[in-house]
Amino acid sequence: MKKFLAGIFVLFAVAAQAQEYKPFKVNVSIGYAKPFNAGVSGGFLVAVEPKYGFNDHFDLGLRLELASVARGVQVNGNTTTGDVSAYSSYLITGNYLFGSSSVRPFVGAGLGLFTIGSGGTVVIASNGQANQNINLVSDTKFGGMIRAGVKLSHFVVAAEYNAVPTTNAAGTNTQITSENSYLGVKIGFDIGGGRK
Repeated sequence: MKKFLAGIFVLFAVAAQAQEYKPFKVNVSIGYAKPFNAGVSGGFLVAVEPKYGFNDHFDLGLRLELASVARGVQVNGNTTTGDVSAYSSYLITGNYLFGSSSVRPFVGAGLGLFTIGSGGTVVIASNGQANQNINLVSDTKFGGMIRAGVKLSHFVVAAEYNAVPTTNAAGTNTQITSENSYLGVKIGFDIGGGRK
């Protein structure tokens, strides 16, 4: 009987906690995306992430992000730059929020697909040989993301490392790689959610 009553008490406690917050929210963010290739400048990003809170500390979401950056290219160890293109991503995300005040640090991670836009045609100049034109075509990669940030009421500031596998290509006596990982620094706000 004591175990039964203890079980009922736990269920009521969980139900009471579940009633203290609104589980559905949508995060809208803008920010800066910086590729990890040396000598490649960053660009603008925008993201939308609907989320469902299983409790007041854990959210599960779907991040849809578009980052406009130049495609960095390494040719036999030398850096060159392709055209500016869009990196779009579709990630299942999880976030853990610490504490219960209006200022809450959080950490999170995600997995999913990154689509890397075409980088145009890069001309490779070889010593004493004819130039090579290398087309940087669009590509889709499975990758991941880790993040850390702070939520201040409904406003969110975060930094995200987007781990995207490298694209490899080969020319005549030439090894071409395009590093696709990038850092996103963003500010945004949650629509909905929060405590009732």
